[in-house]
Amino acid sequence: MLRFRPLVAADQPQLWHWLHVALWDPPPAGLRPIEVLEVPGVRIYAEDWGRPGDVGVVAQVDGVDAGACWMRLLPAGVGLASMDEQTPQLGIALLPPFQHRGHGRPLMQAALAAARQAGHARVALTVHPQNPAQQLYESCGFRKIELRSTYHLMVADLA
Repeated sequence: MLRFRPLVAADQPQLWHWLHVALWDPPPAGLRPIEVLEVPGVRIYAEDWGRPGDVGVVAQVDGVDAGACWMRLLPAGVGLASMDEQTPQLGIALLPPFQHRGHGRPLMQAALAAARQAGHARVALTVHPQNPAQQLYESCGFRKIELRSTYHLMVADLA
């Protein structure tokens, strides 16, 4: 059974793992070296989780934390998906045993509902052009805005 719960500060160790999984590269590349999580431009998406404005949802499958969708407000110009200071940047990851099982769309929808409830008008993300998850994002209301550093910037209006 798929359920959702809020992503909280106590989830910090798992959030680092989910962020690592979220850094998708096209096959045959696997996960990036774990040291990528030490890069300041990567750390900004997860460090000190639970700040004001942080919104996240954890997907639980049969009581096991399977992944998360989270978003954070960052200063304008900070982060690849930066739009402005009012638009949170989103990350999403499901652990490999839970991928391709129909959990991504409900997870994204739960997170977008949480963002809407938190008062956000829109949410932004970036996705590699070869990542098949683009179709999921589009089905959840995201649209491509521009290409940034070879990644598609996508935005979903929540109003």
